[in-house]
Amino acid sequence: MLTTERKALILDTLAREGRVVAKGLSRALGLSEDTIRRDLRELAAEGLLQRVHGGALPASKALADLPTRRKVSVEGKAAIARAAAGMVRNGQIVFLDGGTSAVALARALPLDLRATVATHSPDVAVALLDHPGVEVELIGGRVYKHSNVAVGAVAIEGISRIRADVYFMGVAGIHPEHGLTTGDREEAAIKRAISRRSAETIVLASREKLGAVSACDVVGLDEIDGLIVERGCPADVLDAYEGRGIPIVRASA
Repeated sequence: MLTTERKALILDTLAREGRVVAKGLSRALGLSEDTIRRDLRELAAEGLLQRVHGGALPASKALADLPTRRKVSVEGKAAIARAAAGMVRNGQIVFLDGGTSAVALARALPLDLRATVATHSPDVAVALLDHPGVEVELIGGRVYKHSNVAVGAVAIEGISRIRADVYFMGVAGIHPEHGLTTGDREEAAIKRAISRRSAETIVLASREKLGAVSACDVVGLDEIDGLIVERGCPADVLDAYEGRGIPIVRASA
């Protein structure tokens, strides 16, 4: 079997089953595990999967550059944003993450809302300029350009001074076994810091992130308080999360 054929088979297996086990695939194809592992390394280097112990899992599309991510799941993210906006109450202190889902949420907040929004995202802050009753606390720091958010020690210090009622978290991957992940260590540390300063953490879970994994752990599923998913998300995709007792809100169309 040619290398291109093996790689196509690996990606097809990943799409159908949600994982690839190197030992099982090597036996099925009559090839050495070293051959399969080399294919997995090369596919991972191309950003087509995420290697884990014993095999591979789907890589998140949320690791693409920001202009590309703005075009992914646009309608789904808008629906999730409207559902999240409906959960915000007057008088609350809300932490909004960075990224495309958080910007959509900022834009979806009612214009008559009276609340405080803390964020480390300049894009989110700008999206809230037309909300007269929303006080914006912009966290500073070094800008991580992939997501256009502040990271580093200065950002951590700013976050440590705020206690939020709810944090709407965006991540690159949401997996029933591997929890919440993202592609950068410092961004992951920022997300953990915000979650620990918030009474509730709600994850904005567009379809392409469910079942996907990225390189850096954020928090486990036992440390979040709910997922907001698209209305049409298949039940079999959500079963593993509901089985963990995680509340799931299905966004309206």
